[in-house]
Amino acid sequence: MSAETFVLGVDSGGSGLRVALGPVDAENPALTVDCAEPVRTGADGIDAGHLLEQLLPAVRGLLDQAGSGTAVVAAAIGAAGMATLGEQLRALLPDALSDSLGVRRVALAADAVTAYAGALGQRPGAVVAGGTGLIALGTDLTSWRRADGWGHLLGDSGGGAWIGRAGLDAAMRAHDGRRGGSSALLARLEAVFGPATGLPGLLYPRTDRPALLASFAPEVGACALQDEVAAGILREAAAHIAEAAAAVCPRPAGSRPDGCEVALTGGLFRMGEPLLGPLRGELAQQAPQARVVPAEGDPLHGALEIARALAGPGLRLPAHPSLLFVPGVT
Repeated sequence: MSAETFVLGVDSGGSGLRVALGPVDAENPALTVDCAEPVRTGADGIDAGHLLEQLLPAVRGLLDQAGSGTAVVAAAIGAAGMATLGEQLRALLPDALSDSLGVRRVALAADAVTAYAGALGQRPGAVVAGGTGLIALGTDLTSWRRADGWGHLLGDSGGGAWIGRAGLDAAMRAHDGRRGGSSALLARLEAVFGPATGLPGLLYPRTDRPALLASFAPEVGACALQDEVAAGILREAAAHIAEAAAAVCPRPAGSRPDGCEVALTGGLFRMGEPLLGPLRGELAQQAPQARVVPAEGDPLHGALEIARALAGPGLRLPAHPSLLFVPGVT
């Protein structure tokens, strides 16, 4: 890379920390590195010290690859749980990045915001991010609208854990001989987890219950073409997803004559047509103004886009105390 000024993008999630160092002009590809250990969360929220223990050596390694004389002029860190568990990050990271790397312009974002920036950049619209959970986020570039993302006990309706739990419920109903059961899903439960009667002992002691539930969602998708119960679960999930998208789509405006762009991002939508087919129908009913567009990139790409905006033309996405924290602006 020939550029001497770089921006830093970070994506912190349940599978670990991903770091990208890219030129401000975006003409050359970014250097990336993965840190496999997820950042710890404790009583005080996301552990800023643990994040820095992984991030700073990774950035220094990338700077060594980029060559001498390089400088990081802006950074954007996206983290799962930032909105509700990010108080320690917001309190400590800006000064730590300034002291350690000389970074003066910093943004700390919820992972839904970096997913938005990765999918749509800095234009108005809505993004539904689906994986183990599900959250929808939309903006008219004045304010944010959020729907769901409240976790598997309070929401995440239509997400991977929701689908997996519904599939396992149908399997257990078939095991018991109750209404609403699916013998196909029962067979998949036993193939994946062993005897149905052993599932409670496997599931309830786990601290990663949402992930375990979500691991069964692809089985529901695989059964949906032949099994009406599984297909019905995906139709209900699609209705929840469309409802979230409709709730956050910016209201019509003269600058958006073609309606609201909606991007779908995250592993949930790799399920393909068994979910996307009914979702298209639900969006047509619940959000007729929605126009589904391909996501341009992932949350790490979105973090780089936010950092580049800070370093260059300016951030158009609205700052927010918990969703998109920009010191000196928020």
